[in-house]
Amino acid sequence: VQLQASGGGLVQAGGSLRLSCVASGRTFSGYFMGWFRQAPGKEREFIARINWSGATTSYADSVKGRFLISRANAKSTVYLQMNSLKPEDTAVYYCAATGSSSSYTDVKRWAYWGQGTLVTVSS
Repeated sequence: VQLQASGGGLVQAGGSLRLSCVASGRTFSGYFMGWFRQAPGKEREFIARINWSGATTSYADSVKGRFLISRANAKSTVYLQMNSLKPEDTAVYYCAATGSSSSYTDVKRWAYWGQGTLVTVSS
């Protein structure tokens, strides 16, 4: 499956952005979808994931209550709504897909990756 992320940009602290990730190539609804981010000099970290139906979601503690992951299977798209953004949220954000629900915070468990979209939060 090929993934194309978009929606990044420059925003002031306290603002909002919505990232999108469009999938193509295989049946989108069969995959768990997730978002990760990588700040300069840091490892890629798990942010959020959603199951195939959208009924189950998981979040990193650092974004819980501020970010919301959702999906529209008819559009083969997963979203990440980011609210109350902080300067420490600045990173390149990646969408990912996997057929497995185990160890979802581990980047090695995710088989497919988008190209990343840069989010910069100014103070």
